[in-house]
Amino acid sequence: MEIDRVSAQILRAVMGDEPVPQPVRRKSADPAQPDHWTPAILLERAAYLRKLARAGDGQASETLREYPQHRAMLSFRSRNGDVEVHDKWADLFYVLSGAATLVTGGKVRGARLNAPGETRGDTIEGGIGQELRAGEFVHVPAGTPHQFLVSADKTVTCFVLKIQESM
Repeated sequence: MEIDRVSAQILRAVMGDEPVPQPVRRKSADPAQPDHWTPAILLERAAYLRKLARAGDGQASETLREYPQHRAMLSFRSRNGDVEVHDKWADLFYVLSGAATLVTGGKVRGARLNAPGETRGDTIEGGIGQELRAGEFVHVPAGTPHQFLVSADKTVTCFVLKIQESM
């Protein structure tokens, strides 16, 4: 496909001649087979996302697998994220490496509709911050404003599950 050829050219420009690791998506869609991602596989993918983030705006993510009512993702950040509010999706974050402050609740400043049911914003006013480190897990319910704040000298890599919740 043409898009695959263009994507490959962009990756070669960003990554140079270094081989690009392939996504960890399972080729078979057999629902009877479990998906299994070891920390080593996830951190290898995270190293690739780190390089993409350096060449871009300081963040990169990838969907590992989509399911009927949830999605498995990998996310790398070396800068603050936008505020996010998902009307029907909860975010479950497992920190693989690094550290960040997760601010939740409060009021979204600079709110804008990104897509139906998806709001983004600049900052959270009156939220509660909690430091997250490697090995920690947090559940952010649907409808809850949340934002990752990353110190200038730190990065954070998370395994993310987005799970559809009814409100």
